Amino acid sequence: QVRLVESGGGLVQAGGSLSLSCAASGRTFSGYAMGWFRQAPGKEREFVATVSGTGSMIHYADSVKGRFIISRANADENTVYLQMNSLKPEDTAVYYCAAGPTAASLSRGSVRDWGHGTQVTVSS
Repeated sequence: QVRLVESGGGLVQAGGSLSLSCAASGRTFSGYAMGWFRQAPGKEREFVATVSGTGSMIHYADSVKGRFIISRANADENTVYLQMNSLKPEDTAVYYCAAGPTAASLSRGSVRDWGHGTQVTVSS
C-alpha cells in the first residue's frame, strides 16, 4: 500500500519560514516525480512545486517562485522537502504531497498518489 505522509506544518508569522517534508513508502519512488499542492479554504487545490525522479527537473507555481524551494534527498529518494520562505497570509492552506509520472505532468495535475495533507497557517 502506497503512503505519502507529510509533516512540518504549523503556524508562523508573515515573513517567516517553514519546512515541510513528505516521506513515501509502499513502493520505490525513485522513478516518480513528487511535489506539493495546496488548498486554501473555499478554493480549489492548486499546484505549488514539483521535482522529477532524478531531481533535475523542477517546476514552481508563479505565486511561490523565488520564495519556496523543493528538493529531494539524494540518499533517500522517497523523501521530498518544501522550504517555504518569506511566507504571506495568502500561503495559508492545507499542503498536500503528491506523486506522479513526470514533474511536468504532475504540475498539470496528473497525480497518482496523494498524502493526507498538513496545515500551514501564516498570520499577518
